[in-house]
Amino acid sequence: MPEDDVFLALANPIRRRLLQLLAEGPRTAGDLANQFDLSRPAVAEHLQILRRAALVHDEPQGRQRRYHLTAEPLAQVGDWLHPFERFWRERLHALADVAEEDE
Repeated sequence: MPEDDVFLALANPIRRRLLQLLAEGPRTAGDLANQFDLSRPAVAEHLQILRRAALVHDEPQGRQRRYHLTAEPLAQVGDWLHPFERFWRERLHALADVAEEDE
């Protein structure tokens, strides 16, 4: 299932950080690799997983590849999480109530 690829890709903190970086704008593979204490091949492997999950796409630019965020698959995650929002809202309201009591 394509959704499974997205969830598996998001399960790794390195890949989540790569997506955060790409949310700021397109970057080269080298620039992305410089943001981590990992080898370039290790970062390239993470980018490949994100590409297979359709969370990023790349375009050749001379001898480099420029990576772009593809946000559409993240909407699937949002759709899946939507039914659980009520639990967060309830907890946030409870936290707000406690904070107001302390004032």
